[in-house]
Amino acid sequence: MQETSGTRTYLEQILEHWHQDDDAEALVQGELRLTRRQARQRLFSLGHALRRQGLVPGDGVGLFLANRVDSVLVQLAVHLIGCRVVFLPPEPGPGELAALVEQSNARVVVTDPVFAARAADAAGRSAHAPVLLSVGPCEQRCTDLLAVADECPVTRPEGVPAPAADEAVTVLYTGGTLGRPKLAAHSHRLYDVLTDGVETDGRNGPSTGFFPAMDPRKDRVLVSTLLTHASGHLTSLQALVTGCALVVLPEFEAGAALEVLREERISATMFVPPMLYALLDHPQCEPGVLPALRRIVVGGAASSPSRLQQVVEIFGPVISQGYGQSEALGIAAFDAEDFAVQVARRPELWRSCGRAISDTRIEIRGEDGTAVLPAGQVGEVCVRGKTAMLGYYEDPQRTAEAFHGDWLRTGDLGYLDAEGYLYLVDRAKDIIVTGSTSDNVYSRVLEDFLLTLPGVRNAAALGVPDEEYGEAVQIFLATAAGVDVDPDAVGAAVTAELGDLYTPRKTVLLDQLPMTKVGKVDKKALRAAWTHTAVDTP
Repeated sequence: MQETSGTRTYLEQILEHWHQDDDAEALVQGELRLTRRQARQRLFSLGHALRRQGLVPGDGVGLFLANRVDSVLVQLAVHLIGCRVVFLPPEPGPGELAALVEQSNARVVVTDPVFAARAADAAGRSAHAPVLLSVGPCEQRCTDLLAVADECPVTRPEGVPAPAADEAVTVLYTGGTLGRPKLAAHSHRLYDVLTDGVETDGRNGPSTGFFPAMDPRKDRVLVSTLLTHASGHLTSLQALVTGCALVVLPEFEAGAALEVLREERISATMFVPPMLYALLDHPQCEPGVLPALRRIVVGGAASSPSRLQQVVEIFGPVISQGYGQSEALGIAAFDAEDFAVQVARRPELWRSCGRAISDTRIEIRGEDGTAVLPAGQVGEVCVRGKTAMLGYYEDPQRTAEAFHGDWLRTGDLGYLDAEGYLYLVDRAKDIIVTGSTSDNVYSRVLEDFLLTLPGVRNAAALGVPDEEYGEAVQIFLATAAGVDVDPDAVGAAVTAELGDLYTPRKTVLLDQLPMTKVGKVDKKALRAAWTHTAVDTP
């Protein structure tokens, strides 16, 4: 991804910073602290090391990586030599992981040592027989990429052509059925959004609105979500294109996160809602504990308005909502300053995820995907813009199903108000259809209310088979230690607030809800484990 005519790529943006003030910190992970000079030289040597594996521009490189500084640099190095990044997150099972490697045409798979056995299994099943590399020594029979890089030049690799307009440069896993993963493919247009509006002095943040104006001399960003997922990928790049130091959190634990936020003087970070809730519930989370913090972006899943208000009570007006998905990494955003002003004027905006980011259009459409619905009416969220994917990689059938013309169908249900603010009510697949008239119960509406009840730390709602109504509402509550939550009282409160349709047929009380690797509530696990083991409520 070299510089093209009249356009600075995101890599050029990063390197412009890394060629200035050589001794300023660029990347941090615990005791590992790389200056800009060290980061630049390590990036270049990794690019040469990857080339020594026979890679040429356009080749796919699977990245099965944990949250480490070297993971950030390896991803940049793949783009540096003109190859395609294929993110391999840790949640797929062996069969689907192998199918992902095969379908993505990865010529090389770079693995973290902790994932090496799974990576070797996946690579071994692929007909393409990709080369397996590890980021450091491991027990599998594979080449240590870092050792190769130590022997390589620290000058920039040359001879890299600019990517074509419709060339897939990054592929993200979005889930799917066994043997047929969904791989959202993005062109360099996605990264143009990161650099649009960033002034040459590097002080202004990207036009996505996820982060505020950033000053590389003092602002520091923490990435705590997975680097191989959209949230971690964008968080890290938004820090680097503005010249800010990026601090990498290897694994999320609320106490450790608080310590890093405080000791590293973090000014901006991003959390998915369960991470945010765990942080808020930590006994050391109190006003004044993080004086440097100016922004917490929350996204990746639906957020509870009551929890967002709790953030403001503890940290002040730092909350910024972001909405996107692997198919469209940026759709809507709510900047913290604007958020604080607008919710004072319109409290209902606590439930909004903001307005369309720059270059993105949002429409709410009916079931056929073509009829545009008026403000206030619930339908499918459809988007168009640079952050939308090219399509599903080498999957024309599902690509055709995902688009109407050049409008992406997100699969999310929501509505726009008269001022263009977007409100999400559910994933289409998470709607619970129940009652004598087969009405819709929106799980997010129910979950948001449950989180306002005393003693409830997290909540999930899903539909279970019901002979009379087709589906019945079942809820799962993670309760605070030492607090007795009465299922009957919860059911009565739901009925009083939301009506009979939302009344839970069953309630399960848990110490904590199961989570996916990306920090979302794992509803598949809940459905499998608890459908038949619940406490009945009237």
